[in-house]
Amino acid sequence: MALALAVGGTVATQQYGAGPDFGPNLERFTYPWPVQTMTLDVVGQPATMSFMDIAAPRPNGRTVVLLHGKNFCGATWESSTRALTQAGYRVIVPDQIGFCKSSKPRAAQYSFEMLANNTRRLLASRGVTRATMVGHSMGGMLAMRYAIMFPDAVDRLVLVNPLGLVDRSEEGLPYLDVDTLWAGEKKTTYASIKAYQQENYYHGTWKPSYDRWVWMASGMYAGQGRDTVALAHAKTSEMIKTQPVAHELYRLKPPTTVIVGTLDKTAFGRQQVPASLRQFLRAIPLVAPEAVRKMPKGTLVRLDGLGHSPQVEDPARFEQTLLTTIR
Repeated sequence: MALALAVGGTVATQQYGAGPDFGPNLERFTYPWPVQTMTLDVVGQPATMSFMDIAAPRPNGRTVVLLHGKNFCGATWESSTRALTQAGYRVIVPDQIGFCKSSKPRAAQYSFEMLANNTRRLLASRGVTRATMVGHSMGGMLAMRYAIMFPDAVDRLVLVNPLGLVDRSEEGLPYLDVDTLWAGEKKTTYASIKAYQQENYYHGTWKPSYDRWVWMASGMYAGQGRDTVALAHAKTSEMIKTQPVAHELYRLKPPTTVIVGTLDKTAFGRQQVPASLRQFLRAIPLVAPEAVRKMPKGTLVRLDGLGHSPQVEDPARFEQTLLTTIR
């Protein structure tokens, strides 16, 4: 059975259940604004870092950088970007190396330091010396690392349901090597992504508007580039596991606001631990208060009734909170 699917401004004809093939770098998925690229070397090979740079119609002189999570892309920030630019902010939205429209070098050894340094180079190339950094999920870990490495380049830090607030190894999360993680990533489908997000991100609920982002994520796995995408995600999963920021929260100098959807069930790696230990992997809303107390200028904002991705689940409410926070 054929199905016509409109996603990101494109229409993909697919066999029922197969999912659209958007390419390993989302070559056939349309972003809401023009995508530009910056070329850099990764292990001696050229790689491209994709990004959007959106000007405000009435600029207020400030720049906001939006950092995506592991299971999302720059395009996921579309509604937030519109709200920010209408409020006068210039918005820069990168896709990190290893994700979405950016290159996925097979030889890359991923670290948050590398991603932060790439982001710093990108901003410098755009003439931006200081910005408000907003990071969601894994992007929250990156935003924290960026602020630790470049404290004078950050005027405010906003973390949306961030990972990395606790060291999951201390809670019993075992190490899995890249090959084991890679084998698991190769099994990724639209159905597996949706099931995970419905349970952990959206507290058992689902809206048709979420499908766009699941098709986007699964569309990178649908074609011949599947192994390349799976390897990049395996390596970045290892990065998240082995590079928590939890022990360095005291190093966050900028004013930091942690926005948490209280119904978020995300506890990175929960599926990798024995069932008897899963109860000890606390979800983000449970670890956030203690983490914020360790931040020199930390503030916790709770969004009751929302989950891991409040910017997707209730854009208007999230955007009002964000704009109030960064003013």
